[in-house]
Amino acid sequence: MSSRLRAGITGSLVTASFSAVLVLSWTAAADDQGPGSEKGGKVVDEAPAGVRLRTLLPERISVDNSSKKTAITATVKNEGTKDSDGVRLLVVGFDGLRITGVQGCSAIAEKNLPEGSNSGFSCPVGRLAAGKSKSYAVRATYDLRKTGKICLPVQSADGKKTFWQQGPVPFGTTNPSPNAPATPLLLGTDNKPAAPGGDELPKTGVGRDVLPLGATGAALVAAGAAGVWWSRRGRNEAA
Repeated sequence: MSSRLRAGITGSLVTASFSAVLVLSWTAAADDQGPGSEKGGKVVDEAPAGVRLRTLLPERISVDNSSKKTAITATVKNEGTKDSDGVRLLVVGFDGLRITGVQGCSAIAEKNLPEGSNSGFSCPVGRLAAGKSKSYAVRATYDLRKTGKICLPVQSADGKKTFWQQGPVPFGTTNPSPNAPATPLLLGTDNKPAAPGGDELPKTGVGRDVLPLGATGAALVAAGAAGVWWSRRGRNEAA
């Protein structure tokens, strides 16, 4: 075998190995997260007839206590009988939970984030066939000294309508374990920091329960209550 051919094969193997590492680093988000849950989700704008858009978040995640890193699988699905038009999924972090990357998605500019959020990504889902779903590997960090929330709005491609919004819903634990390698967190649970005075949760952003959206005059309310997203802003701008 010539040295040139041998070098080409070696280069291909290195590239393949590197690609495999990247794939594994993203797909690891799905490990040991339990079944998906719609907890904290609600319809905002009515979807077209026959289209029923929903999202799922894992029931549990795990935060590395040294690096503060965690991984989350975010899923959007169409439970309806008809295909959707083009839609997009937003993945937004609040308080102690900061989104650092979402596979195949673009970061939302800081000026376009709602008040109280610290990070976000926009995912172009496109048309979603009836009965189908699409999952995204989300990378994040979690400051366990604070509460932490995540929000998943599903919007029309132009952002003028929000068909479904899950959250902001918290991940947290009432039994912190600072000396363990990792801390398991449960969906829908306010985090109780492992620190002196941990019974009093620190307030971050503009408040724990209500997050005003500035120019829209609307409010994005914590999990379980009605919320309005950027769709309202898009309508005002179009008026």
